[in-house]
Amino acid sequence: MDPSPTPPTASRTPVITITATATVIPLVDWFQVYFTNPDDPHASDYTGGPDEYLAAAIQQARLTLDIAIYSLNLWSIRDAILAAWHRGVNVRMVMDSDNMDNEEVQELVAAGIPIIGDRREGLMHNKFVIIDREVVWTGSMNFTVGSAYKDENNLIRIRSAKVVENYMHEFEEMFIQDKFGTEGVADTPHPSLEINGTYLDFLFSPDDGVAAYINDVLNSAQQSIYFMAYSFTSNELSALILERASVGVTVSGVMDGGQVSSGVGSEYDAFKQAGLDIRLDGNRGLMHHKVIIIDRGIVITGSYNFTASAEDRNDENLIVIHNPEVAEKFIVEFMRIYSHAQP
Repeated sequence: MDPSPTPPTASRTPVITITATATVIPLVDWFQVYFTNPDDPHASDYTGGPDEYLAAAIQQARLTLDIAIYSLNLWSIRDAILAAWHRGVNVRMVMDSDNMDNEEVQELVAAGIPIIGDRREGLMHNKFVIIDREVVWTGSMNFTVGSAYKDENNLIRIRSAKVVENYMHEFEEMFIQDKFGTEGVADTPHPSLEINGTYLDFLFSPDDGVAAYINDVLNSAQQSIYFMAYSFTSNELSALILERASVGVTVSGVMDGGQVSSGVGSEYDAFKQAGLDIRLDGNRGLMHHKVIIIDRGIVITGSYNFTASAEDRNDENLIVIHNPEVAEKFIVEFMRIYSHAQP
C-alpha cells in the first residue's frame, strides 16, 4: 500500500483558472466548482473570493431567493441580498438562531427580510442558496469573511430543476413547516439523479441516514480514499476507513489542526497509530472542507462533518458526485492543501 497520494499525471491535470483568491474550476454549464484560496497574497484584501461569484448570481435574481445558511457576515452577500429585496425579489432565509445577532444579519432583518431561526439545540448547519428556483449553490463555505478568505472551503453551483426540487423541499420543511433537526422527514423528491451522464446522490441529515450511506460508498473503495475533514470524530466511519486500508486501499487525509488539538474525540490518533498518511493542515485559518474522494471517481461533499452531531442532530446537506473529472478537481485541491500540511 502506497501511504502517500499520487499527484495527477500531466495528461489528467485539469485546467485551473486562479482569479484573485478563488480557484475556479471550469467544468460544464450545469455544474461549477469554486475553492477558496487563503494562500493567495490578496486574500487579506477580502476581494476576489468565491463569495463574489455567488453575490453576482444573487444580483441576477429576478423572482425568488431562498437561503439556508449557518452564519453570515460577508458584506458582498449582504449587499446582494438587500439589492435583490429592494428590487422586488421574494427573499426568504433560515439560519442557526445563535448567529442571527450578527450586525449584517440584523441589517437584513431591519430591511424587512423574513429570517427564521432554528431555535433548537442542534445546529442549522446548512449552506445553500436557491435562485429563481433554477440554480442551487451549496458546499462547505459559510457566508462569512473567515470562511471565504481565511479558511479552506468549496462552493458548488448546480443548474437543474430536479436538484432545485430537492433543496426547495428541505428549505420549505424548515421555513414553512418550522421543522428542524430530528423533526424532519426522509422524503427528498429525487435522492438520486443522472444529469448528462453524471450520477448524483442527495442526502439531508438527520433524516436520511447519511452515515450508513457513506459507509456503503467507503466500503466500495478499491484503490484510494482521500479526505479533507474539519471535524472527524465518527468511530464508525473511522473503522471502515481503517478496514479498507488494511486490505490495501491507499488512504491519505488532511485534518484541521485546531479540531484535533481540542481533544474532543478526534479520530486522528487512531489513524496515525494505524500508520495511515494523515496530516494536520498548515493553514492559519480552518481546514473547513468536509470532503471524501473515493477511487478518483466519487466525491462526497457538503455541510456534513463526520461527527455524531451531524448525523443525529444538525440540519445538514450532502451531495455525492459520481464523475472522475469532478473528482480530479477535488484531488488537485487536496494536493494543494496536503502539500502545506504537517506530516
